Formats: sequence, structure tokens, C-alpha cells
Amino acid sequence: MEYSNWAVLTVNFVVVLSLALSGVALCSVLHLVNAKWRFEVRHLAASLFALFPLAFVLLIVLLVGGEHTFPWWSAHDHGEYHMPGWYQPHWLIAREVIGMLFMMALYWIFIKRQSVSERSPEDALRFHHVATWIPFFFVLYSTMVAWDFEMTLVPHWHSAIYGLQQFVSNFGMFLAFLVVWIYVLNTRQRLLRPVPEKIYNYIAQMLLAFTLLWVYTFYSQYLTIWYGNIGDETDRLYGMQDGDYSFLWWSVLVLKFVIPFVTFCFPGPRHNPTAINAVAICIIIGTLFERYVWIGGINGSGSYPLLATVVVSAVVGTIGYFSVRVLMQRTQLIRGKW
Repeated sequence: MEYSNWAVLTVNFVVVLSLALSGVALCSVLHLVNAKWRFEVRHLAASLFALFPLAFVLLIVLLVGGEHTFPWWSAHDHGEYHMPGWYQPHWLIAREVIGMLFMMALYWIFIKRQSVSERSPEDALRFHHVATWIPFFFVLYSTMVAWDFEMTLVPHWHSAIYGLQQFVSNFGMFLAFLVVWIYVLNTRQRLLRPVPEKIYNYIAQMLLAFTLLWVYTFYSQYLTIWYGNIGDETDRLYGMQDGDYSFLWWSVLVLKFVIPFVTFCFPGPRHNPTAINAVAICIIIGTLFERYVWIGGINGSGSYPLLATVVVSAVVGTIGYFSVRVLMQRTQLIRGKW
């Protein structure tokens, strides 16, 4: 199997996992900063917890097919490692499986305590204690995933800011997904308790903030590597920028920075649900392009795996859709089918 095709599965895994992680992370952050609008979105965002089982299955598939997922995997047979303490298949499998199971357990506790947080002062305090740990483990675990499934695909390539750059980008994608999701559910009148229209503006402001944060981390990483001009570091960037996937590379900058910034820097579009959703869709597509360029374009060459992308993404998307729908029906967030 060509690496460019297998990389589609890795991209689906990273996207599904990011959505599962970001929902509860948003609930936690909104609680810790005492944002009043958290009550409008917290149960909806937390329902993305239903994606964890799907992410876990995808993880197992990627680890079983490790020689296809990680280009450095074959070095295990020759005893050759760039970072012996990190590039060990057994250590990789252990940390990824244990890490996800831990996050699933922590998030499950958070959701359970959130559901009864207003029952008594004691319940509120227990919930707050759990909420304080969510951002810490979210950053720690997300950084590990960014290193394992993207940064270390080229053993001699490294960036001190890459973990931050990756999960900031993915969280921005989650916010874009959330606003589109809310809009669809509201317009189709599927929510038992519709989300107020003012929430679109709040999320649009966060999208603008994460757009600026993303381009800052992107430029900081790119400038440092370009200025240092070390072959082991520049080869990967120039390969993605000028190789077979150059269209995706430059599209990412347009979709994730130019369009969102030019649109949201003015107050009018931030209050227009149609404009907000249009920008959100651009951010989602841009993030999907970005993830594939970093995962599938590590050598700067390869074909566009359109068939694999359509088939794998359709299967994963369908399973994820029904997983979340079942949980939302069980928790009485929606009515009927949607």
C-alpha cells in the first residue's frame, strides 16, 4: 500500500481524536473563566466524547500497521534510531494506548461531574477540581500525539513549537466545526433547547483569536527553520511547499489565515451566521489540507489519494455521525433523527 493512501487513515484518526478531545476541553476552559455562555453549549460540546471509541479503534489499526503509519518503523529491524529513547515501537504503543485510555477516563469523570455540578456546593467543588486538570492533560496528551503522528514522521526533523502549533490548529478546526454543527441543528430545529444566535458571535471571536494564534505559531516555526537553514529541517518544509502537495500547502494559508482574518477583522461578518459558517467551512477544509500535508507530504512527493480519501473519510464520518447522534439522543439533547 502506498504511504500517501495510508496517510489518509492517519489524518482521519487525528481529526476524530481532536474533535473528541476539544469538546470537553472547551467546556473546562469556559467553566474556569466563568463564561456565562458555557451553559448554552457545554452539553453539546461534551457529546463529542462519543468519538473516543472510534478514535481508539483507528489508533489500534494504525499501530498494528505500524510499518505503514510510521516511516521510521523499519529502523527497529536494524537497531537504528535517531532518538533511541523515543523511537521504540513497544514504547510508542504503550504510551499511545495508555494515554488515550487515561484521557477517556478523565473526560468521562468530567462529564459525569458536570451533569450534577449544580446539585450542591460539594458537587460544584468536585467538578471544579476535575475541570482544573483538563487543560493540563489536554496540552500534554495533544503534544504527544502531535509528536508521534506528525513531527517524528521524519526522524531527523524537529521543532520545539510543533506540538503547540498542531493542537492550536486542531482546536481552531473544532471551533469551526462547532459553529457549523450548531447552525445545522438550529436551522433544522433538532435541538430540544436551541442555542441562542448570540453564540455565533462568541465563537466567531474565538475563531479570530485562534486564527491569529495559529498564524503566529506557523510563522514562528517557519521563520526559525528558514533562518537556521539546516538541511534536516528545511528539506521537509521546502518539500511540502514546493513539491507535489504545494497546492495544499498554499491553500492552507489562504483558508486558515487570509479568509478568516480579512472577514472577521470587521465586526459585521462576526454577527452574520451565514458569513461565520462560510469562514468556518474554510477553516475546516484548510485544517484537513494541513493535516494531510504534514502527514502525507513528508517527502514532498506523492499522488493525491482521492479515492482513498473519499472512501475512508466517508466510512469514518458515518460511524462518527451515528456515535454522536446516539449519545445526544440518550442525553436528550435532540429530538428524532437529524
